Amino acid sequence: MHNTTLDSSQLSRRGLLKVGLFGSALLAGAGLAASLSGCSASSPKAGFAVLRESDLPFLRALIPVMLAGAVQPAQMAGAVHGTLESLDYSLNHVSPEMRGLTVQLFDVLALPLTRGPLTGIWSSWQHASAADVRAFLERWQNSSIGLLQMGHASLLQLVMMSWYGRAESWAHCGYPGPPTV
Repeated sequence: MHNTTLDSSQLSRRGLLKVGLFGSALLAGAGLAASLSGCSASSPKAGFAVLRESDLPFLRALIPVMLAGAVQPAQMAGAVHGTLESLDYSLNHVSPEMRGLTVQLFDVLALPLTRGPLTGIWSSWQHASAADVRAFLERWQNSSIGLLQMGHASLLQLVMMSWYGRAESWAHCGYPGPPTV
């Protein structure tokens, strides 16, 4: 398992301000571009409370890569569907601020203008191979830009909490489930 903690010993006040300004500018630019181009649908896809149609291609490419080794290939489609349901449920029950930040992150990853330079994936997520997605994750995890490292950690936590909160994931890690009362 990769270390997902951020090393704060190298983060100075100036560095924090730079990361904050860069992140704000990036998210504001992506949000503006998405709203002007019509890419950012504000309404959830049918059957979801938060997740939008534009979020699903990215998540359907990301989740199998993150769950590789924990889910048998034959069960992957069901695991992806279940993880999407759990992720949507979780996002619907977090603070509006956290939900908004997550939606902005998904917008940045969906918009071709920002997706290509930030992830290295220039085509759509539907055409991205598992190796492409792994390279993107490694790029963000090992980035010198703290905001990308935080994005990686957020994606990792969102997907893993959504998967391992489901009963079908417990057998793989040896968890017998909650005690019966």
